[in-house]
Amino acid sequence: MVKQLLRLMTELSSHRWLSRLMGAFSHSRLSRFLIPAFIRIYHIPASEAEKHSGEYLTLNEFFSRRLKPGMRPIAGHENAVASPVDALITAMGEIHSGTIMNVKGQDYELEDLLNHSPHLELYKKGFFFVLYLSPTDYHRIHSPLTGRKVESEHIRGRAYPVNEFGMRHMKGVLSRNERLITYIAGANGEAAVVKVGAMNVSSIHYADEAADAWQIGDDLAYFEFGSTVVLLLENGSFTVRPGLTSGTKVKMGELLGTLQRPV
Repeated sequence: MVKQLLRLMTELSSHRWLSRLMGAFSHSRLSRFLIPAFIRIYHIPASEAEKHSGEYLTLNEFFSRRLKPGMRPIAGHENAVASPVDALITAMGEIHSGTIMNVKGQDYELEDLLNHSPHLELYKKGFFFVLYLSPTDYHRIHSPLTGRKVESEHIRGRAYPVNEFGMRHMKGVLSRNERLITYIAGANGEAAVVKVGAMNVSSIHYADEAADAWQIGDDLAYFEFGSTVVLLLENGSFTVRPGLTSGTKVKMGELLGTLQRPV
């Protein structure tokens, strides 16, 4: 019964009423009794968390937990782009004339993903990563580079599943779900961190709403029972780390590649 309830809460739903119900429960004190089962079922390395599992008052508080200092070394290269999350790279590659190709068999237009933002011109021939966070993963999102916030946009959307089934069999999930987009300008180019929500209404939050600049690896935002990050790098500026491929599991802070402003 406990296992079925946990799977219900993590197999994401597009129905607002169910999202609200699951969201309300995950924030309730009753949900804390599911934390031990959640850890066991999803093989979560609870020893990495900054607090003992028994100190979290709700399941959501545990899900959006911080880690102990030093658990994720941050790429130190001065031009580094680091993974913003613990995730599986489900797709990556060059962007072709504003189209992200073959994400679980589907193509995505940047104008839809970025909600027709004028920033999309910077990425039409750039590079992309689709980073999927499973229930097992650490769910806070960090800055992939050192830079300042240029703009932030919160796009209201649906809550379709971003698991394997949803991404393959439902059209345009990444462009239809709720999204919180942060545009960060670094010394050698801009990055767009597109945080795609899934289960809970208002499921994506900034760690500090007032922050307007970050060092690489700084706490940027967090998910409540979500989901996926799409990372976009500016046209002609990004060199991917040799040997990195789709299907690779990465940790937050791990080197994805480098930014070098085009000559």
